[in-house]
Amino acid sequence: MLSNEELLLIIYFIVVILLLTAFVIVFFVVYQRRKNKMVQEQFEAEKRFEKELTQSKLEIQEQTLKNVGWELHDNIGQLLSVANMQLNILAGRIEEPEKSAVAEIKDVVANSLQEVRSLSKSLNNEVIDYAGLEASVKNELSRFKRLNILDTKFLISGESMELPQKDAIILFRILQEFFSNAIKHSKAKKLEITFCYTLSELKIRASDNGTGFKPEEVQKSSGLLNMKSRAKLIKTDFSLKSSKTMGTCLSLLYPIRK
Repeated sequence: MLSNEELLLIIYFIVVILLLTAFVIVFFVVYQRRKNKMVQEQFEAEKRFEKELTQSKLEIQEQTLKNVGWELHDNIGQLLSVANMQLNILAGRIEEPEKSAVAEIKDVVANSLQEVRSLSKSLNNEVIDYAGLEASVKNELSRFKRLNILDTKFLISGESMELPQKDAIILFRILQEFFSNAIKHSKAKKLEITFCYTLSELKIRASDNGTGFKPEEVQKSSGLLNMKSRAKLIKTDFSLKSSKTMGTCLSLLYPIRK
């Protein structure tokens, strides 16, 4: 039979072991929490850095496009305006049949001036902000139709609403990249854009009837990466589907922030 002193010693050792076990458990839990917190902070810092980097790139691109738009409107636009005025003066000093030839040249210059001004609007983010997303898309599609590049269709359903400036510009630039690809790469003849407004989101669908491509073959293309990074910046779901026989379809799901 154990004596009281032996029982106390055993109890003492049990208590010490329990305390040590509790200390180890607490230490492990605290360490794990701190580790998780550090990992989370590092992840958030990387996300912030990536977002700021993407934002900086977009700001540089927008400033470049704005400068190009100004140059088109102020310099080339002015030169074409002067050329048009000089042709008007020339037309009053010559006789037929030269007058009809000058009139044709004048029409070409006038059409070129209109296209330059239209293009300068689509490049300048301040104009996009002033006109709004829908008007900017309509202007771009009308330009394609005038130039006989694409047969376009623009459909809107639901109640239209004004979007934040930055978000509207980014959505427009994504669509511009899609339009550019449809013209340069897919050799499309038709382009259809749909805006569907609901209380909580704007669904945008853009599709062409071009030759299409294999998505895995262009995963690292700068155009596709630009579209994805822009969509991610404004928390917009991005989907691009394509096939060699069905053309290409872009889907954007933009959450409307009230």
